[in-house]
Amino acid sequence: MLPTRPLPARLAAAGALLLGTLLASPASRAGDAAAGKDVFKSECAECHSVKEGTNKKGPSLFGIVGRKAGSIGDFNYSDAMRNSGKTWTPDELHGYLSQPAKQAVAGSKMKYDGLDNAKDLDDLLSYLATLK
Repeated sequence: MLPTRPLPARLAAAGALLLGTLLASPASRAGDAAAGKDVFKSECAECHSVKEGTNKKGPSLFGIVGRKAGSIGDFNYSDAMRNSGKTWTPDELHGYLSQPAKQAVAGSKMKYDGLDNAKDLDDLLSYLATLK
């Protein structure tokens, strides 16, 4: 017979597991890139292109993951975005896209209220990661 831990220890272990799951970084949560492409079309495509070198109202999102914010040379970023010091890691994109853009980077020109659906956000981030 295997030794069992007392009930409080088991509850503590279950709580730690649940907390770890809830606090997992966005990078560790896998989204569905195919579904994320649809999220992109409905949430982002009006202002952003995924083609390299093609800017619209917003900069091209080709190669966005890992890129320094405000770094596309032929796009007219706000000073706030150019000087934000951000690099678009999955965690940084998650934080930025989950809230109003003007709240995420005060002075940003981007008019976006944020994506509050966690699954859609994970899917979108997975899709953006494919744009290389």
